[in-house]
Amino acid sequence: MDKRRILLLGATGYTGQRVLRELLARGEAPTLVGRNRTKMLALADRLEADLPVAEVEVTSTADLARLLEPSDVVLSTVGPFMQLGMATVTAAAQAGAHYLDSAGEGSFVRRVFELDAVAAARGASVVPAFGYDYVPGNLAGALALTRAGERARRIEVGYFLTRSGHGDELRYRSTLRDAFTLTTGGTRTTLVASAAEDAFAYRRPRPGAPARLVEERTGKRVRTFSYAGMKRAALTVAGSEHLGLPEVFPQLDSVDVCLGWFGRWTRPLRTTTALTAPLLRSETARAAVTRLSQRLPGSHREPDSDGRSLVIAVARDDSGRPLATTALTGPDPYELTASLLAWGAVHAAVPDAALTPGVHGPVAAFGLDTLSLGAAEAGLHQADESSARRP
Repeated sequence: MDKRRILLLGATGYTGQRVLRELLARGEAPTLVGRNRTKMLALADRLEADLPVAEVEVTSTADLARLLEPSDVVLSTVGPFMQLGMATVTAAAQAGAHYLDSAGEGSFVRRVFELDAVAAARGASVVPAFGYDYVPGNLAGALALTRAGERARRIEVGYFLTRSGHGDELRYRSTLRDAFTLTTGGTRTTLVASAAEDAFAYRRPRPGAPARLVEERTGKRVRTFSYAGMKRAALTVAGSEHLGLPEVFPQLDSVDVCLGWFGRWTRPLRTTTALTAPLLRSETARAAVTRLSQRLPGSHREPDSDGRSLVIAVARDDSGRPLATTALTGPDPYELTASLLAWGAVHAAVPDAALTPGVHGPVAAFGLDTLSLGAAEAGLHQADESSARRP
């Protein structure tokens, strides 16, 4: 069997261009898929790459169904995913094509998991949120749970931003300013939209009862992560870890995923989300907030180049005692996303790649050992707490 064809949707966007550059650096020639043939050809010409182009309506499942084959690998960076992404993943699952995306929207990930039976029946391996959101947390959580053993019942994952060139990055505490200067306008729009939506967590209501997803608002709780002599606060959010980690570790009673980009503003933001949540239940209010987020200062500037990623996972027993902690450090979220997606696509394109059919988290889909190697290739490595410099 020949190597699978790689199709990239959203190549003309910020994240898509970074993914494309990574694929080209690996010697791949992906097919560019999108609405505007002229833009795609201009991009290929600018990169001095002779690439096939397919002009289709990316929000039409029928149009995509005519394009996709069972032997394809589909990469999507077209967001917001709740508005624009379901057609692509549905078409991929129905066609039997492998699928990865850059989604950071928990509500979208949850909907994608509903396609599990379709994907499994067709032999497709579908892995949403295969970037900074949420591969590092799934990997760090799996490593911590593996170290902790069967006594582990809870896992807490925190996502943080750091900077290089500002002392020891393990001891760098991000600020609200970093959340603006280290992210794109699109990311901030997604954050605002997510804050206006219902989130979820994973809980076992009582011993012996089945664990399940439970509805809750974004930022319902604040978790504190202690690492390298620093305490970092983070707000609870919806992530793919809630769905992906229990696949591999069914003994889990709870999964919390937290965002810690805001430093000392974390708790005030939690209060703000609690107060505004009732107001944002109407579609009109949500649309107004989304429009406002798109007009924030710096919405069109690129992120600072010195950003770095830090993800911390803590495995606990049923009484809450910490059993094992794993921290992963890596490049800025956009570089990490591009590298992970490119690695995942190249790996999935190998004819005999061992991928689990159905919709899965990254650990269940690729296996822990393979995913660890791929993450390391993308620049994501385990941190050494003992090496952190104390003040």
